[in-house]
Amino acid sequence: MRRLLRPLAALTAVALPTAFVALVDPNEPGHYPACPLLRATGWWCPGCGGLRCVHALARGDVPTAAHDNLLVVALALVLAVLWLGWVVGAVRGRPVRRPRPTARRVGALLLVVLLFAVVRNLPVGAGLAPPGV
Repeated sequence: MRRLLRPLAALTAVALPTAFVALVDPNEPGHYPACPLLRATGWWCPGCGGLRCVHALARGDVPTAAHDNLLVVALALVLAVLWLGWVVGAVRGRPVRRPRPTARRVGALLLVVLLFAVVRNLPVGAGLAPPGV
């Protein structure tokens, strides 16, 4: 059981704020602050729609979550797979091979986030923008 303490602590650190977002609907105005970039420029940032996405994911509504912020859905899936690998390794008593944040990986992630931000603000990527904010 001791081997599972760290993965369970990480799960708790993610589950508690996720439960809050599941209970306090971001679709209702006044619960969360507006995105400062959206307010200042009218452009969707890569995180715009992220709270609504997490709200939908926590309620099991994957299509709505993907419509709110596809990048958050993809990142949640990657993190879930990495977490499951961590748990399996802990249960089996094997050291977990964690992906190292190399410059290439960080650069690739930043490029994906930047491209997502640009495309969702173009007419061709209008489907990636969160619905009516």
